[in-house]
Amino acid sequence: MKFFDRRSTSTEGPVMTAAVLRALRSDCPIPPRLSPYADDVQGWLVELVDRLGLPADPDTRRRLARAGFARYAGRLYPDATEPDLRVLTAVFTWFFLVDDACDGRDGLTPPQIRALRDGALALLREGPRARHPGFSGPLRRLLVQAWREPRRRMPARWRLRFADAVADHLDGVYREATATTSGRPPGVAEYVRLRRATSAAYVSYPLIEFASGRPLPDAVYHHPALRRLAGLANDLLSWFNDIASLERDRATGGGHNLVLATAAERGVPVPAAVDLVAGHWRAEMDRFAALLAAAPSFGPTLDDAVATHLDGLAAAVRGTVDWTLESARYPVAAAS
Repeated sequence: MKFFDRRSTSTEGPVMTAAVLRALRSDCPIPPRLSPYADDVQGWLVELVDRLGLPADPDTRRRLARAGFARYAGRLYPDATEPDLRVLTAVFTWFFLVDDACDGRDGLTPPQIRALRDGALALLREGPRARHPGFSGPLRRLLVQAWREPRRRMPARWRLRFADAVADHLDGVYREATATTSGRPPGVAEYVRLRRATSAAYVSYPLIEFASGRPLPDAVYHHPALRRLAGLANDLLSWFNDIASLERDRATGGGHNLVLATAAERGVPVPAAVDLVAGHWRAEMDRFAALLAAAPSFGPTLDDAVATHLDGLAAAVRGTVDWTLESARYPVAAAS
């Protein structure tokens, strides 16, 4: 998917970019948080993926265990109950496994991604009895398990909103794969629009409502002020990840990285483009903080739920920053 994520395998780039990422973390005004259940849920996750046979390759399974997906979910949803954090971690893991399946030159082809999209959406919209020839096996079983509790507890309008976000995300993955196959790197504006879909941040936002038990009315969720904040949070977490994943994207991403798109469009060396992206990140972080402080009131019956949602957007940014710098999925963690 690029669920906020592109892995990096180089040992040089992380050393060069870790200092930039640490500086951005220092400049982030959002306080870090972590669920007290994160490490216990990580142990549960390892048992779950072993039981499902996901992924089949033992080395990949070891890397998955060391990546700490439960800590990521625990940073984004620090107030979730332990059972709900298990659900959220399973959802996150499903998206990361889809990301791995689609990533790089040996990933799924665009038609295969389209088939996966159609099968996943059928399951989300129609229930576990829905079947699709392009979506079966352990990945399907994991999504069935992850979706069971949200489907049971959340209202129909929320389920539709979540499914629509998944559709937008997987459409973005399909478009990126198609562009990479054609060898056409994107410009900056085109890339930023596409990255908002491939990051899957918009998938994570409805899960704030699941974790809190406070679903927002559609008119509030889609209010322009909240959508601006949601878009800014998406950009902030995505661009941070692009710096962390720069070296892998130089090798396999077909130019799909904000640093690479900036370097090509501005005609500057990659290190200079890193500085440009970092400077833009700081400016957008200032704008995010200002808009967050100026969020409108929706009345006494809704303001607490809105505040929880906005806290969740902020946690998505800070949680991505902290997890990226601690997860074994990223060599920048070792370099930092």
